[in-house]
Amino acid sequence: MIVYPAIDLRSGKVVRLLEGDPARQTTFSDDPVQMATNWIEQGAEWLHVVNLDGAFNAQNDNLDVLKRIAALGVRVQFGGGLRDMAQIGAAFSAGASRVILGTIAAQQPPIIKEAVEAFGAERICIGLDARGGKITTHGWQQTTDMTPTEFGQVVAEYGAQHALYTDVARDGGLGGVDVAGTAEIATQTGLHVIASGGVRDLDDVRQAKQAGNIAGIIIGMALYTGKIDLREAIKLSDGAN
Repeated sequence: MIVYPAIDLRSGKVVRLLEGDPARQTTFSDDPVQMATNWIEQGAEWLHVVNLDGAFNAQNDNLDVLKRIAALGVRVQFGGGLRDMAQIGAAFSAGASRVILGTIAAQQPPIIKEAVEAFGAERICIGLDARGGKITTHGWQQTTDMTPTEFGQVVAEYGAQHALYTDVARDGGLGGVDVAGTAEIATQTGLHVIASGGVRDLDDVRQAKQAGNIAGIIIGMALYTGKIDLREAIKLSDGAN
């Protein structure tokens, strides 16, 4: 199980948003490259980098930030505002190892197949972001009628292998990650599902590992507030169930 430290970018800063609400923002650093270096030094082999400006359709230079982070030699899972094949290609050109497709995948599912065929299934991850059990889009500001499992089944039919499940109501709140929900989606869809949203402590990491079919876990606020030591989380994720 892979541990992904989260680096959320907004206006050139590393931030965390409570429940995805741009009005409830906490800024943790003015230097995202230095923050990436910090997590790499603590053992991170992957980073989860989100372009919040892109998700909210705001102008930004976050592809340049992505390029500088990727130059550190770490693998980067990058998402936020990727709305067409050209933008997906630009993210890969800037150094992303894998991209996350959210809104565009929910609105135009055939792009999943197109992206998988163009770049390979290992490089495409689909966001199954949900609030109240329904898929959300547009930076978590709009809600659809699909459940994460229903959308996950569609995603799998279009050839994707990787997905990211976030319970939006938990995100940034340190209330505990939805391990059971993540494992159930993985079981019902056959996807390699990454858990995200609300990771609180090392017990969350331990439970996700013990579920047996969760591919990874994204940790944000718990790292930034010192509630989780990244080295210990990675050690737990690498151990036997």
